[in-house]
Amino acid sequence: MPTRHHGAAYDLERLIHTHLFVICPNNSGSTFLANALATSRATWNLDVEGQHVLGFRGPSTRSSGARLIWAAPHWIERFADPAAYDWDVNRRAWYFQAHAHDPRARVLVVKSPPFLLSVSALARRFANARFLFMLRNPYAMAEGILRRGREQTIPAGTDLRDAVARHVVACFRRQRENIDRHAGEGAFFTYEQMCAAPETVAAAIRGVVPETVDLSLRQCLAVKGMYEQQLADMNSMQIARLGRDDIDALNLVFAGEWKVFDDFGYKLL
Repeated sequence: MPTRHHGAAYDLERLIHTHLFVICPNNSGSTFLANALATSRATWNLDVEGQHVLGFRGPSTRSSGARLIWAAPHWIERFADPAAYDWDVNRRAWYFQAHAHDPRARVLVVKSPPFLLSVSALARRFANARFLFMLRNPYAMAEGILRRGREQTIPAGTDLRDAVARHVVACFRRQRENIDRHAGEGAFFTYEQMCAAPETVAAAIRGVVPETVDLSLRQCLAVKGMYEQQLADMNSMQIARLGRDDIDALNLVFAGEWKVFDDFGYKLL
């Protein structure tokens, strides 16, 4: 077991040179990516999402009913409000609770899906901010959320599938904006590309953060504390769980917004 060094024992204000944010909607592969980054000796990492560290100042999906649909219309304003966050306090909390295999690491990795709505603020408030932008097939993403439907709070009379579909669309739309505005500060790839060509994606990540020379995406990693998994494309299995009525309900929203998916090569079912 590699030695684990704790940020509380080091001057991370001096050590950290790059803040690397994994910008990816929930249920889209970001946990595997963040866990792979945590194996690098170049990185400081958190045991939980950035929004869940002790002392975080800002909206959290745990303190609301928007656990997995924070970009649905009735939640997005709250999570996108720049005034709702204290990034200086959050940075200090992350530094204190971070851990690394090498105390000389200079890159802090933070993953938190709702930060997809705060990329411009992160770029302004963090020194040498860099971003990994990722998306996944919208139907596979939606299935993962629907499977945990009991965790959502939605307005009375709302079809959960409608709320989930609108969340997915909003995430894709904002990610498009993020990529357009911050392409020079990061790299974009899809979950499918990461699974099919991990070496190519790892090289793209090294292009953004050269320090991660030891990064490998071909490894077996713990996912959500429940199981260990090799990198594998799970889309077909997840989409197969959707009934025809589920797909039809999702398509009531998706069909009218399909250009935002088509731009990334995804097709309507």
